[in-house]
Amino acid sequence: MKKINPAFFYLGGFIITLIIFVVIHNNNKSSIATDNNVMISSDNINGKQMPEDAIHKGLKNPIAQSPTKNNVLPSIKQHMNELKMAVEKYPKDTLKIREYADFLSEAHMDAQAISNYQKILKINPRRVDILNSLVYLYFDNKDLNSAKITLNKILVIDKNNVDALYNLGAISANMGDRVQARLLWTRIIKEFPKSPLVQKAKESIAQL
Repeated sequence: MKKINPAFFYLGGFIITLIIFVVIHNNNKSSIATDNNVMISSDNINGKQMPEDAIHKGLKNPIAQSPTKNNVLPSIKQHMNELKMAVEKYPKDTLKIREYADFLSEAHMDAQAISNYQKILKINPRRVDILNSLVYLYFDNKDLNSAKITLNKILVIDKNNVDALYNLGAISANMGDRVQARLLWTRIIKEFPKSPLVQKAKESIAQL
């Protein structure tokens, strides 16, 4: 599995369509890498572009399809079952749980992926990488309230997590709280002037 990397994507179909939302996620191998970040457009989020990962390459008919239990090749199904059995055999092994959860996320089995990420958090609730994976999935499923709650958990662990501050601003803006969004992005500009997100924060404030 690819290690988690910071990722960017545009918020499409919400109040502010061009605000960039930063997440830490590992399943977008078709994205264009820039520095240490990944740019993901709203097309990727809405399923208009087919990711080039193991799941999607295993589709019987990869054109305009998303993975389902009926159109994924047997080898991919077998691998998923192997990961599931490994987790069942070693329920405290967070590496195995993480690999299975990432695989489920790639397969668009979001509910199961979320459930397995939460298993890791029960073992170690301070896993910021896992919390960020949940933020991505909650956002992808338009569950902004859960995304906001999860981002606040990250900030309890690391109050200076700039990615989480930016994301919380984006979520706040899309929930209608533009005052809070402005405060969060302004904080990034003032307190973290060397962060690569400063320019994005300025652009996002201009969008309000």
